[in-house]
Amino acid sequence: MVRLFPGSTKTVQPHPPGGAAWPAPDYRPSQPPSLLEAQAYCRRLARSHYENFTVASFLLPRRLRQHFFNIYAYCRMADDLADETGDPEQSTERLGEWEEALRACYRGEAEHPVFVALRQTIDQFDIPREPFLDLLVAFRQDQRSTRYASFDDLLGYCRNSACPVGRLVLYLGRCHRPELLELSDSVCIGLQLANFWQDVARDYDLGRVYLPQDVCLRHGYDEAMLARRESNDAFRCVLHAEVDRAEEFLRAGLPLAEQVPSELRVDVALFARGGLAVLDAIRRIDYDVWRVRPTVSRRMQLRLLARCWWQGRWAARRGGGL
Repeated sequence: MVRLFPGSTKTVQPHPPGGAAWPAPDYRPSQPPSLLEAQAYCRRLARSHYENFTVASFLLPRRLRQHFFNIYAYCRMADDLADETGDPEQSTERLGEWEEALRACYRGEAEHPVFVALRQTIDQFDIPREPFLDLLVAFRQDQRSTRYASFDDLLGYCRNSACPVGRLVLYLGRCHRPELLELSDSVCIGLQLANFWQDVARDYDLGRVYLPQDVCLRHGYDEAMLARRESNDAFRCVLHAEVDRAEEFLRAGLPLAEQVPSELRVDVALFARGGLAVLDAIRRIDYDVWRVRPTVSRRMQLRLLARCWWQGRWAARRGGGL
């Protein structure tokens, strides 16, 4: 499952005026929604699914907020299409419809409200289709792959599921430069890994195991223990190693916040440090994620927000980074 931002998601489905849900991704209306209607839909979709997205978007300059909503709406809809049916074959078919709607958008034939809004973002920031298509590759992979033999295999999945999100943010910041791509990828991979280790139990309930099998075998954590959800010494060794590895990715990417435009620095720092806070929460419960889902408290979230905001202001005054 693709994790787009740190924190939990809601399941509230937004509706256009009148209460009727928007049709499936392959619908062909007699008249597409207006740009204003489509933008309003994307705002409702983002705000109803993700409680912290409103806070993060508030920190953005006003001129970028709608574009973030549009990109988030694309990602969120694709995620829902991948997971809502419970049938891999049907989910794959619906993802194919979503891809065709994306390709139609790039041909100037957008009809679904998400793509009517997204088209303006694509044109204004000259975004190629590849990051959007890469995300769909990851969603399709979720339909056929439920285990990962090695960390390299898992890393390959993350490069399609997490890295495109960061690259899209770089396009919005008009800073999609080669020297920033590695830093962005590192933050996104670390953040996704943090969410994986936070949600081991939840993912297992969905039939997915992201813990690399070779690491589990190396520490003596076998499939029977996994099925019993044992939080024994072997499991703690596995998760300890993977939490440390996720932290390495996040810390390696932290300099990104110093190099993006000042208007994005607080958001980038907040997401990276939010991922680190999730890892700390896992350590505080001694890696027992089978019994308790580790979370970052509201108080800690506010502290992180205040820290990143003040450091951002100080860096801006000094002309440096966070």
